[in-house]
Amino acid sequence: MNLSTEIKKQYFNTPQMEAMYIAANTTVIVGGRRLGKSHGFGAPFLLRNMKHMPGSSGGVVGTSYQQLLTRTLPGTLNALRQWNIQRDVHYYIGRKPPLSANFKEPVIPPASYDNSVIFWNGTILRLISQDRPGTSNSLTLDWGLFDEAKFLNFDKLKDETFPAMGGYSPKFRDCPWYRSKLIISDMPTTKKGSWFLVYKNMMDEELIETIAYLVVEKFRIQTKAKSEGWTDSMQRYYRQIVSEMARLRSVAILYREWSSIQNLALLGEKYIRDLKRDLPPMVFLTSVMSKRITKLLGGFYSNLSEKHYYSDFNNSYLDNCGYDFDKLQDESCLQDGDLDFDRPICIAFDYNANINWIVCGQDVSLQMRTLNSFFVKYERKLREVIQDFCKYYRFHRTREVVYYFDSTAIGNNYAVNGDDFAATVQDEFQKQGWRVCPVYIGQPMPHREKHKMINESFIGQGNYLYPQINKAHNEALILAMEQAGVRIGTKGFEKDKSGEKYAETEEDLLQYRTDGTDAWDTLFIGMNKFPHQSGSMFGLVSMMK
Repeated sequence: MNLSTEIKKQYFNTPQMEAMYIAANTTVIVGGRRLGKSHGFGAPFLLRNMKHMPGSSGGVVGTSYQQLLTRTLPGTLNALRQWNIQRDVHYYIGRKPPLSANFKEPVIPPASYDNSVIFWNGTILRLISQDRPGTSNSLTLDWGLFDEAKFLNFDKLKDETFPAMGGYSPKFRDCPWYRSKLIISDMPTTKKGSWFLVYKNMMDEELIETIAYLVVEKFRIQTKAKSEGWTDSMQRYYRQIVSEMARLRSVAILYREWSSIQNLALLGEKYIRDLKRDLPPMVFLTSVMSKRITKLLGGFYSNLSEKHYYSDFNNSYLDNCGYDFDKLQDESCLQDGDLDFDRPICIAFDYNANINWIVCGQDVSLQMRTLNSFFVKYERKLREVIQDFCKYYRFHRTREVVYYFDSTAIGNNYAVNGDDFAATVQDEFQKQGWRVCPVYIGQPMPHREKHKMINESFIGQGNYLYPQINKAHNEALILAMEQAGVRIGTKGFEKDKSGEKYAETEEDLLQYRTDGTDAWDTLFIGMNKFPHQSGSMFGLVSMMK
């Protein structure tokens, strides 16, 4: 297999160049959005290990198979194309290369090429997803790339993946990047997702500075040799530098926190300004500026924590997509592993002139699973958010919803024309070919009572369904719940909804206010106080009076 020898110039920003030149055995990059994680960190890491450990086995670890197929792998392989490394020419995905490709064998040939990328020189990259139990078991890995690390389960890494990197390979033992790790993430916002921040205290800054000095010295000698020629003493000194760099790199840990501004030359100031305008302050500070932010303490959902979040994708469907990355970009409920396609979906709304929400869920084994949430703003109203829901769930087999609503949905129509909210919801679902079971839950529950009921459910007290929220499908809802405060109002203790009355600004977007949390509250009350019968809707009676 011959690679093109054409010289192709590429741009790398300062963080990317530092990581490549230092080339530490363990590199941890906490970086903002569009820093160039795939192009400037992931792909060079992969290429370096392929070059210096041909035939080695590496692993790329993600929280889910869906993440690996829709984000991590496409981004990394797209970056490799910039080095003229092409699919079905220089590598194959999920299958053994044909004999005509003349690929070299891996040092440890796999029993199966499923969930693997095999490269021309025998290097194999294993796709390891934490939503598939034991995908690291029985593997022997020489290096690993850990993407979107803040979502990875550290206990699973300790029990499954890290031990797979603890073997012994005589062929690669002298390579400074044997058992190397590249850990990439934006700034975590939870304790559970902060497992890799400890590497900051493990880094020896003096060692990193020494490697940097040797890199400069190496280039100085090379430059001098080009103009003056190599002497015996220069060659000895050069070999000493290379040997010492390898020794130091083999034990080095490089930890860096970089904001997106480090890639300003490519992104431009407008991109950063747009992110500041479009993202909530906490998300902007963590995912763009790489600042450490904590959850609001003593909020309305004070017992809500990371343990109430989950991910669940339909890996069988993803397997059958045959690594067709374009097909995988068409998001629908077929990718979901937590949806019961034969049972109704429970839904609740929040109605507003400027933003309208749907939150949906199903009860499973004494759990209230919040499957998904949708919102629309401004000119897109109630009917449009229902259309978005129906498009996403178009493959649901029964096309039935249990619609929970309280008195605020009756007689009000400020988000629509004509009929009130409850009538509009039912009419639009019927137009989309769905059946609706309306369940009226009465007057809105007092905030103090609702607060007590919800927070008891979060810690398993009371006779309530235990809330579980799909993290991948409810990002805005989760942020809104984590930031929802409390106050003493005219009726005493209540959720702080004062922000809803203000105009939307760059620092205060509508979707991160309390509107969506009110829809979740209605769904929670409905599913707990007015449970529906599983399976068919027959026997479900509207409680509307």
